[in-house]
Amino acid sequence: MKEFWDQRYSEPGFAYGMEPNAFFVEVLDSLAPGRLLLPGEGEGRNAIYAAGNGWEVSAFDQSIVARNKALEWATSMDLQIDYRLASLEEFYCPDPIFDLIAIIYIHMLPDTRLQVHSQLSACLKPGGKIILECFHKNQLSYGTGGPPIEELLYHEDDIQSDFSDLDIDLCEEQVLDIYEGKYHSGKSSVVRLIADKPF
Repeated sequence: MKEFWDQRYSEPGFAYGMEPNAFFVEVLDSLAPGRLLLPGEGEGRNAIYAAGNGWEVSAFDQSIVARNKALEWATSMDLQIDYRLASLEEFYCPDPIFDLIAIIYIHMLPDTRLQVHSQLSACLKPGGKIILECFHKNQLSYGTGGPPIEELLYHEDDIQSDFSDLDIDLCEEQVLDIYEGKYHSGKSSVVRLIADKPF
């Protein structure tokens, strides 16, 4: 998969556009800036937005091409981002240090998904928040982005189960018009989550 993503991010321009994810912006703008973690951050569209709005941003991705593009972009904007090279399975933070974790269009097989979501929850401070926007299993009938494999798509029941140790404020399917570069474009079925870690 690393080779797949390196190839995708080597294409001209930005695979998923330069604008941040709309749901991410909506939640981020409602919060006081703090420490943010962006797993699988790709070319940096959400990291750049958050850093420009006063957040202390940590990010990681398995693609060195994506990481280099994001850091070049941050430098051109005079912004600081701590961007590590790591896969979802490799990433580890020993302490709960993040105020917000945003999981934006990261798709994993069920066993990996549960492992990664559990580890990300452990990285969250008490009172911190996790948000998620990923493609729903119903996305197969839209064909406007995401993996064309049902096992890699999500249902709200799966996500609610993964984060059952958190206080869930929102976990539902939504059908949206999405325009995020050439790979996410058109009417789409997504799962959205907002959850808080209890004190």
